Amino acid sequence: MSELRKDPIIERWVIISTERGKRPHDFKQEEQIKISGGFCPFDPGNEKYVPPEIYAVRAPGSQPNDPNWTLRVVPNKFPALGIEGDSDKHAVGMYDVMNGIGAHEVIIETPNHAETLDDMPLDRMKDVIFAYKARIEDLKKDKRMKYVLVFKNYGAVAGASLEHSHSQLIALPIIPKRPLELFGGSKIYFSYKDRCPFCDIIRQELNDKVRLIEETKHFISITPFASRSPFEVSILPKKHNAHFEFEDAEILYDFTYILQNTLKRLKIALDNPPYNFVLINGAFIFDHDDYFHWHLDITPRLTKIAGFEWGSGFYINPTPPEDATKYLREITL
Repeated sequence: MSELRKDPIIERWVIISTERGKRPHDFKQEEQIKISGGFCPFDPGNEKYVPPEIYAVRAPGSQPNDPNWTLRVVPNKFPALGIEGDSDKHAVGMYDVMNGIGAHEVIIETPNHAETLDDMPLDRMKDVIFAYKARIEDLKKDKRMKYVLVFKNYGAVAGASLEHSHSQLIALPIIPKRPLELFGGSKIYFSYKDRCPFCDIIRQELNDKVRLIEETKHFISITPFASRSPFEVSILPKKHNAHFEFEDAEILYDFTYILQNTLKRLKIALDNPPYNFVLINGAFIFDHDDYFHWHLDITPRLTKIAGFEWGSGFYINPTPPEDATKYLREITL
């Protein structure tokens, strides 16, 4: 029989459809749409086709915006938000409006067109994670910004417009709805249990081990109890911390390791699926340090959102997270 499961933090219900019981091979991948032709603006030598870099990892003695780099961060050529101006929040009748200020940046993760996060050397993937930290720290200095969302779209189905491996970040003058829901739910949980809900989740998953995919010195990767979609994975630091950018080098190196392993497991189990990952971080100015816990969510794009989901707010997951854990844990890396 199917189960209804409730997320303990934001109280969102999902349907775990055990009767459908889909296994990895049941998720037949749609043919990957070619999302770039022969020319790629992210390839070395094409630096003039993107805005000037604002952060880079380069060969010693190389100059900004020349081809001798291993990672670059550039403003998005077609930004969702612009860096100039102020918010000018005002009313239009009953509606609220503000200027679209913010920052939209692209992290070009590798100079090698066909290389992906799961197959690059770990030291170079570490540079990607450290770039996230550096850019968040820099954007926090802008008093207009309240939040930075770091995310990756992998594959056309997941929203990637170029196949060259990259991730993005958007700095916002407001805190988005999803983090606000997590902050609010965590605060309510903390108010009557006097404990961070994420810390409780970590303790329970380490004890139960039925949804625990991997454990390292500083992190765990799990399939959430109320997973919205099949093979959804969350990576959480064991030590309580609301802010990713506060982590030191040792912890971020360990995070790089478990993130790469998780991406490898998903790639092998699901035949290189499209996916999104999102870094859910603390806000810049918000009283949530005691009860919120930064983490990263990975969602393979294996099912489609249809009328029931849009109309009800429920998600239907045809693979119980406990089953997904077994498949992912058994992968040999």
